[in-house]
Amino acid sequence: MAVAETQLYAKVANKHRSKSPSVLLESLLAKGFPAHIAQKALAATGQKTIEEAAKWLHSHCNDPSLDDPIPQEYALYLCPTGCFYNRLQEFWKESKRQCGKNRAHEIFPHVTLCDFFTCEDQKVELLYDILKQIVNNFSQKFPQTISLSLHSSTSYLGFFISDSHANILKEIAVAFSSEASALADCHVKPCLKQLHLTLAHKFCPHHQKTLEQLAKCINPGETCQWVAALYSRDMRFVHYQTLRALFQYKPQNIDELMMNAGDFIYVDPTQQSDVSEGWVIGTSHRTGCRGFLPENYTERANESDTWVKHREYAFVPGSKFVTQSANEPNVKPNGEVHNPVTSRSVTNILSLQVLSQNATLRRGVLVMRHGERVDQVFGKSWLQQCLTADGKYYRADLNFPPTLPKRKDSMKHFEQDPPLSCCGIFQSRLIGEALLDQEVAVSYIYSSPALRCVQTAHLVLQGLKLDQKVKIRVEPGLFEWTKWEASKVIPNFMTLTELTEASYKIDTSYRSNIPLSSLVPSESYEDYVSRSSAAIKQIITACPNKGVILIVGHGSSLASFTRPLIGLPAKDSSDFAQVVRKIPSLGMCFCEELKEGNKWQMVNPPVKTLTHGANAAFNWRNGIVED
Repeated sequence: MAVAETQLYAKVANKHRSKSPSVLLESLLAKGFPAHIAQKALAATGQKTIEEAAKWLHSHCNDPSLDDPIPQEYALYLCPTGCFYNRLQEFWKESKRQCGKNRAHEIFPHVTLCDFFTCEDQKVELLYDILKQIVNNFSQKFPQTISLSLHSSTSYLGFFISDSHANILKEIAVAFSSEASALADCHVKPCLKQLHLTLAHKFCPHHQKTLEQLAKCINPGETCQWVAALYSRDMRFVHYQTLRALFQYKPQNIDELMMNAGDFIYVDPTQQSDVSEGWVIGTSHRTGCRGFLPENYTERANESDTWVKHREYAFVPGSKFVTQSANEPNVKPNGEVHNPVTSRSVTNILSLQVLSQNATLRRGVLVMRHGERVDQVFGKSWLQQCLTADGKYYRADLNFPPTLPKRKDSMKHFEQDPPLSCCGIFQSRLIGEALLDQEVAVSYIYSSPALRCVQTAHLVLQGLKLDQKVKIRVEPGLFEWTKWEASKVIPNFMTLTELTEASYKIDTSYRSNIPLSSLVPSESYEDYVSRSSAAIKQIITACPNKGVILIVGHGSSLASFTRPLIGLPAKDSSDFAQVVRKIPSLGMCFCEELKEGNKWQMVNPPVKTLTHGANAAFNWRNGIVED
């Protein structure tokens, strides 16, 4: 380390305390790392071990922001542990299973004492000393049991802390804020409003009663050890979505991102509009590198999954403080305490509900996206790649379909209405065979007028061995949001006669609910939602018999047809676009009907998902013969 850097660090450290740099920092400096980078690594890993900091530095060797003086953001939470925490975790799990994810699921159970603030990397250790001393000072005053009362509204459910106990917690927050400001030059804002522990937030109003029922199974008087915990997060990605990599991905181009299974990726939803379908651009939490990645290799993670727990001190009334390490057994790195104990009261209620529901099921609706389309692989100009000089089709790659169906007008219309690729043909038939293995009884099948959807429906029926028994009802109302059509016009679809002559099993007697002529280019999101809602309602009315109604549509179909069916409002258009981007070929949702009041519920699809990797074009000359 340069002499000037050493002197600078010494000045900063001695300004606030007389003791020498920590053993961890000294070890990193001895290895030749500059002081500011060593401090950054320690702050990013919670200053736990030299091994963790060294691993972080090795992983971030290509991080373009490594030298940037951007500090972490820190927050002080009061977190429950013990039996009470276990009950809260049960509620988290069951509320998500029954009502879907809400904002509370993004973070572990906690009471906010001081909201996020910044602290320079070289001063973080001062925060540890401050928190440790404050917990020690308030342990005698800390209540044996915190008084909690359940409060509920149409968008919030949680425990409010009684005024007498809340006042003590506010004193702790104010004390930490004052000391952090004086000793570490941090601007910390203590929480002085109603202190609470959130159970659910920003959920659908019709789930309120279910959530309340689950919350009443939690006994707020259960044994609980409360701890003051200091967490940090990367302030650059506060408003980003966090994804978790499900599989390893090795880049095939220089602008792609290397991922290992389990990696967390930060994705800015506002920067995805110009990215190719099926891809997103993001920044790796593990390496700091940025690049393109296949979206179907990831799943949505929780906001707090990338947070780092620095220190945790337990309030023990009548005794000295107890320090807990984030690496102790039963304590996860993100602050969650693992305990296999389950709540019998919650479980019994859920079991009765499931038994009641299973006894009254009748119809099902299976909505699936079409198989892999040829332009998804070869781009919008795919047709130019496989036409001879005299305009005849030939197979330029084995993933092009063997032939194209005949149509009376120009072949160029296939550019706006592309067929399935060869892999898409295989995928679709495979899904049909899987449905047959699960003995799924398809009574009706509807398809968007897009050729790729009709082909998918036909191949699924072949896999089900129903292609001679069930005919495809082509419904224009099932077509995707027309705003997403690159040509800004409605595609010139093949006619029912042309589809029939191409040997697709079309129900020519079916009269569509929404005529093709009613589709307009670049329709508003509200118009698309209204059209989709009307289409699914009319289909349900027209199919009274028991069995599964299979709908083959687009990525947008999964949300736009199932949400109105189960009583959920439409998503915001920006959220809707992000959801659709993640839906792979043959992605599906399944709804089952309950007898009571023509109600529907979302359940697991009858077959597993279909996952496979990319397979790039290969030229044997490159690298094999030519140098």
